[in-house]
Amino acid sequence: MTIVKKLLHTRFRVDDLARTVKFYTEILGLREVRRHQSPRGSELVFMATPNSDELIELCSFPSSGPVHVQADLVHLAFEVDSLEAFGRHLAAHGMTFSDGPVYREGGGGFAFIDAPEGYEVELIEPAHQQDASK
Repeated sequence: MTIVKKLLHTRFRVDDLARTVKFYTEILGLREVRRHQSPRGSELVFMATPNSDELIELCSFPSSGPVHVQADLVHLAFEVDSLEAFGRHLAAHGMTFSDGPVYREGGGGFAFIDAPEGYEVELIEPAHQQDASK
């Protein structure tokens, strides 16, 4: 018997929903798929990541007080083709990596950026497989 079937979404509560949606769409390339108000009054925006089924739910609920994200509490990790190219994309938006990039000896690497409210976002460049025909 399967207890759960699959992960559907993960919620992140935010203070500034418009700024956060802009970050996820313009910096990370996610797509807003739906938006609605919950029965208890929070505004919810669901973001889709290319090539993933799970959604990210951004939640604005001002009556619960401001968001305080402690260091190293939680992060999202996304695969990118190239950390170097992503760094240029960040620079074009006036941003830089908050940590890294760190490259691995066998190829690939990782770096971090900070989303609004201080949530960390890890960017992972996988080790690229060599073309076996060469």
